[in-house]
Amino acid sequence: QVQLVESGGGSAPAGGSLRLSCAASGTYSLYCMGWFRQAPGKEREGVGSTGIYRPTTYADSVKGRFTISKDNAKNTLFLQMNSLKPEDTAMYYCAAANSLCGYGKTWANPALFSYWGQGTQITVSS
Repeated sequence: QVQLVESGGGSAPAGGSLRLSCAASGTYSLYCMGWFRQAPGKEREGVGSTGIYRPTTYADSVKGRFTISKDNAKNTLFLQMNSLKPEDTAMYYCAAANSLCGYGKTWANPALFSYWGQGTQITVSS
C-alpha cells in the first residue's frame, strides 16, 4: 500500500521561502507525483506534477516561483516555494498515481491521482 507523508509546512512572510517534502513508501509503479493545494472555501487545485515520459508542469499561478524536484533514491518529492504570496496560503497535499501524468490541462485533475498525503498547512502573511 502506498503511503505519502508530507513535511515542511509552516508560516512565512510574503516574499519568503518554504520547502515541502513528501516521503513515499510502497512506491511500486508510481509513474506520476504532484502537489495540490486547497484554500478554505475553494476547490483543490493543482500546483504541479512530475513523472516519467512527461515534462514537469506547473500551474500558471506558481510558475517561476515554485520548483518540483524528486530524489528517486529516497522516494521523496520536494516543492521549493520562493517569492511566496498571501494567496499561496492553503493546505498543500502530495499526490501520486500508478498512471502517467496527464497531458495539457488534465495534469491538474485530482481524480487522476489514487494516493494522497495527509496535507500540510502553508500560511503566508502580508
